[in-house]
Amino acid sequence: MTSDGAVFGTLCAIGVQPARLDSPEIAHIFRQFAALIGTHLDARRRSAGVDHRREKVGTTAPDQGGPLATLIEHLPVAAGLFGRDGQVLLVNPALRNLVRRTPPSSIPGEGPGWTGYAADGAILDPQRHPFPRALQGDIVSGARFLCRSDDGTEQWLRITGLPAPAAAVGDGLRIASAPAALLLVEAEHGSNGTEHALRRSEARLQAAVELVGLSPYGWDPATGALEWDARLKAMWGLPADAHVDQAVWISAIHPEDRPRVEEAVARCCDPAGDGVYKIDYCVIGIEDGVERWVSTHGRTQFEDGRPTRFVGVALDITERKRDEAVSRACEERFRQFAEHSANVLWLANLKSRRLTYLSPAVRHVWGVPPERLTSIENWLDTIHPDDRDSVERAVERVGNGDVVVLEYRILRPSDGIVRRIRDTFFPIRGEEGGIRHVGGIAADVTGRTGARIYVVDRDAESRQALLALLHPAGYEVQLFESPAALAEVAESLQPGCVILDLEAAEPDGLTVARALKVGRLALPVLVVGRSHGDVGFGVRAMKAGAVDYLEKPWQPSALLTAVSAALAELRTDNERSQARDDAKQRIGALSAREREVLEGLLAGGTNKSIGRALGLSPRTVEIHRAHVMETLGVRTLPEAVLMAAKAGVQPTGAL
Repeated sequence: MTSDGAVFGTLCAIGVQPARLDSPEIAHIFRQFAALIGTHLDARRRSAGVDHRREKVGTTAPDQGGPLATLIEHLPVAAGLFGRDGQVLLVNPALRNLVRRTPPSSIPGEGPGWTGYAADGAILDPQRHPFPRALQGDIVSGARFLCRSDDGTEQWLRITGLPAPAAAVGDGLRIASAPAALLLVEAEHGSNGTEHALRRSEARLQAAVELVGLSPYGWDPATGALEWDARLKAMWGLPADAHVDQAVWISAIHPEDRPRVEEAVARCCDPAGDGVYKIDYCVIGIEDGVERWVSTHGRTQFEDGRPTRFVGVALDITERKRDEAVSRACEERFRQFAEHSANVLWLANLKSRRLTYLSPAVRHVWGVPPERLTSIENWLDTIHPDDRDSVERAVERVGNGDVVVLEYRILRPSDGIVRRIRDTFFPIRGEEGGIRHVGGIAADVTGRTGARIYVVDRDAESRQALLALLHPAGYEVQLFESPAALAEVAESLQPGCVILDLEAAEPDGLTVARALKVGRLALPVLVVGRSHGDVGFGVRAMKAGAVDYLEKPWQPSALLTAVSAALAELRTDNERSQARDDAKQRIGALSAREREVLEGLLAGGTNKSIGRALGLSPRTVEIHRAHVMETLGVRTLPEAVLMAAKAGVQPTGAL
C-alpha cells in the first residue's frame, strides 16, 4: 500500500500443493497482512476524522467498506470479522455458505456444537479458542474443531484467528472503538482428520484405562526389553523410576504360579498358536513384600514366523481375589452348616420352578435323596393333600416379598409315614430388586410333643375340671366335645396326649382310639371313665390302642403321672423313629458290595468265609469292612449289628 492508502498490489501464494493455514509460512504472511491492514486503515481513519458505518453486513462494494472489507469478501477461504461482544461485523460468501452447514452460532468455534481439540487430542479450553485469543492479540493458526449440526452430521474444520485492532475495524464497520477478531475457516480433509480422530480415540482409551486402573505394557521377545508404567511397577512393589527387565518381572511371581506363567508365555510366543496371553497370578512385592494378584491379557505380533512384539494390559485384582476368598469361605461354612443341620435347607427358582438346592437332611426328613425332588411340583406332591393349597399360597406370597412361617404335613415317599414340618419361607432378591428365587428352612417337628393335651369330654363341667388341673401344670390344652370332633381334625394336630373321657355304655367310644392307632399319628390316648362294674372295659380300651386307663373318680396326681408317661413314650417313639431313619439312610449309602459284606457280618461270618462266599480275598473283605464301619459311624461290630437291625437288614444264609 502507498502512504496515502491506495492499494498497489495483491498478496498471493502460488504452489503445487494448496497452501495450508496452519503452515508457518502462511501464518507469517497473515501476520504481515494483519499489520499492513491495521496500519493502512489507521492512517485512513486519521485522515478522514469520521466513522462511516455500514448499513448492512454482507456483499458491500469495495468503496463502501474499504480495503479490509474488499479483501475479506474476496478471500478464497471462509472468513469473517467479529467484534469483542460477538457482533458479526463482516462475513464473506464462503463463510455464509459454511455457516448454513454448521451448528447455529454467530462465531465459528463458539457455542453449542463446537468442540476444539489440542494437538495431543485433549479437549481445548474455551479460553484457548481462536476467537478469545485473537481478541487478546494472539495469532492462532489452524486449531482443529469438530462441529456437529442439528441433523447429527459431523465435520472437522480448522479455524485460524487473527487480531484486528480497533483502528482496523472502524472504517465503514459497525464497531469503531473495540478490537475485533478475523477468523478464517477451512474444512479438514484426508489424513489430518483421521489422524486427529485417532488421537481423540487414544485420549478416550487413556481415560478408560485410567478409570479402571489398567496398565498398558510392552515386551520385546527378541531383546527382553520391557515397557512398564508407574502403576505396573507399583504392583511389583517397585518405585516409579525403578529399572525393570525379564529377571525383575519373573523374580516377583509367586513360586507356585511361576510354572503356569512360563507355560503361558511360551504358548503366546508359539507362531503356531493365536499369540494370546491371558492369565491371573500372584506376585510378591520386591521391595514392600506385599502379596498382590495380577490379571493380564495381551497378544504377540509375529513377522516371518518369529515373535517381534507383545502388547498387553495388566490389572491389580487383589481386592477381587480377597472378595472371592471371602465368598468361598462363606460358601464352605454354609455347606458345612447345611450338611450337619437336622433341618432341610432348600432354594428354588420361581421362574423355572426348579429346586436348585436341597441339603442332605432331606434324606432323613423326606426319606429320599435330593435328586428325587428336582422341582417345586415334585416337592408339592409329597405334601399332605389337605395342606397342599396352603403351601402353594405360601409360595405365592413369598414371591410377592413376604416371609411366611407355615406348618404342614408330608407323606414320605419312601414309606408313606406322615411327618409334620415347620417351614420358614423367605424371598431372595436379586441385584435389581426383583424376586426370582425363594428359600426355606424346613424343620421336622413330628416328635416335638411340647406339652399339648387334647381333652375329649361330653360333659362341660368335667372338661373345665381337667382344664383347671392341666393348665397350672404347664400344659397347653385344647378341648373337644366329642370323639367325632377330634377325629375330624386329628391329622392336622400337633403331637400330644389325648385324654378321652368315656362311659362303658358308649358303643362307639373307643373308635377314635383305634383310628389314631391305625393312622400312626403321634397322639397317644389316655382313657378315663366309669366301667360301672364292667371289668373288661379297661382291657378293651387298651386293646383299642389306649396307652393307659384310669377309673373315675381319678386322683389328680395319678392323672398327671399317666399324662407324663404317655408324653415320654411319645418322645421315645420319635427317637426310635429318627434312629431307624438314620440307620436306613446310612445303610442306603453303602455300595452293593459293602452291603453284601455287612450281611455276611450279620450272619457271623469272618473275613475268610465272607471272602470265599463272595469270591474276594480276605484283605479285600477287610477293606470293605472298614468302609462299612466308617459309613455307619460305628466302631465295633455289635454297634454295626444293632444299626443294621434298626434298618431291617437281614443276614445272608450260612457262610
